[in-house]
Amino acid sequence: MKARLRNSKSVDIDARLKALGEAVALARGRLDAAVVERAAAVGDRAGARLGHGTELTVIALAGATGSGKSSLFNALAGAPLAAAGVRRPTTARPQACVWGEGAANDLLDWLGIAERHRLAGGDSRLDGMVLLDLPDHDSTEIAHRIEVDRLVELVDLLVWVVDPQKYADAALHNHYLRPLRSHSAVMLVALNRIDELGLPDRAECLIDLKRVLAEDGLAQVPVRALSCRTGEGLEELMDVLRERVVARIAAVERLVADVAAIAEALGRFCDGGRAQRGDSGLEAVVDSLAQAAGVELIADSVVRSHRRESALRVGWPFTRWLKRARPDPLRRLHLTSDREARTSLPPPTPVQRARLETSVRRLAEDRAGRLPDPWPEVARRRAAESLPELPRTLDRVAATTETKLRPPRWWALGGALQYLLALTVIAGVLWLTVLFGVSWLRLPEPPTPEWEGFSYPTLMLIGGGLAGIVLASIARLAARVGGRRRASRVRRKLRVRLTEVAESDILTPLNEELEAYQHYCDAVSRAQGR
Repeated sequence: MKARLRNSKSVDIDARLKALGEAVALARGRLDAAVVERAAAVGDRAGARLGHGTELTVIALAGATGSGKSSLFNALAGAPLAAAGVRRPTTARPQACVWGEGAANDLLDWLGIAERHRLAGGDSRLDGMVLLDLPDHDSTEIAHRIEVDRLVELVDLLVWVVDPQKYADAALHNHYLRPLRSHSAVMLVALNRIDELGLPDRAECLIDLKRVLAEDGLAQVPVRALSCRTGEGLEELMDVLRERVVARIAAVERLVADVAAIAEALGRFCDGGRAQRGDSGLEAVVDSLAQAAGVELIADSVVRSHRRESALRVGWPFTRWLKRARPDPLRRLHLTSDREARTSLPPPTPVQRARLETSVRRLAEDRAGRLPDPWPEVARRRAAESLPELPRTLDRVAATTETKLRPPRWWALGGALQYLLALTVIAGVLWLTVLFGVSWLRLPEPPTPEWEGFSYPTLMLIGGGLAGIVLASIARLAARVGGRRRASRVRRKLRVRLTEVAESDILTPLNEELEAYQHYCDAVSRAQGR
């Protein structure tokens, strides 16, 4: 039965330590550094203690000056190992007494105990007990108090030795007992010197001591009354210690209590709030990115570039040089679909930057606003960490998005027809020039075909010119419609690319932070044994 209990406890502490390690890893850089480092120290300390095994049970006698802990140490050991005194602290350095032949040097080295005694050949049920006599916790020597604080964090079982005069001492309760209320399973209170009280006073003292402990949240801590001078109650205390030593679970219980206590401190950053899911707020971020990227400027340039290209392909050939003299709006912005190119788009204005930051902040607040502090601020920082690099990213998106679309097929036919009409006009001009030269030289005029009273060369000049102008006008109207359609397609392409940027550079880091919160809270819950 006890073997199975030890195994279950061992598995439990291993799982809790693993969960604590996960919580600490997720909390670094996010939560209060002091709490995180304290949790990491608990994990390291627990791992080190488990590394020395649980076959040895370290029990510490702690108490104030004159409480009789050194006398109790001698009484339990059955030998005058420690010098005892009443009015002044006599334990300057902690010392240990080891029961049995088990190797305890490595564990004592880790505990930092230099003065050691060994008892062999006694009660075999106590084999594996390591009893420590600590300095007085209220010593005037600061080094003594520091040593007590250090060892109180390391031992497996704490026996607080008090006396009828100082059992309610504020220093003991405020500095030790009350902060250790989650460790009631690994603490015991020994009321010493009861031989100095009569039976009625003894009962009243025990009742009041238990009341004070209950106020500290330690109502479950066992209390044993004893007298080192008369030996009364020593055997009952020894029975409790034998039971703990034989069970071999005090070390694990102490570590479980340590992990539970620090997990409770970590748990204050999880109050049950959950992150919000969905795409609310993402559209506003994309709108802000579109403004910062100059999507409307690019769309307007696509319209003007399309109209210019239409004029060069289908426009009246004799006036095309006017359009050719003006630069292509897209080329002027260096929108060449080249991944290495930099565009000439203006950088985001301060107003556009502010709108983008606001939309990102609102997105983070929508997702993390209901979480406990400091997670909303952590989520906002993570979502906004890419903002300094976004202008360069937006410029790359604009440079690599295809803005030059394939020209309409009818342009080729319209262009050929314009050249035919232009040749017709030129032919008419040449014909009329020849007729003018013949008339000017007073030569016989050659016959000139006519239609409805108009000569063919005149019809070719006027008709070809009018037809070319009309065709150019129709092409101009079609280019306006086509330009707007192409601008709409480019605008959609850019929004798709900008949505990908928003998801990869803003939404993904934000979601990772929210997942980290959930994983952190799950790890804390497992560390608490839930």
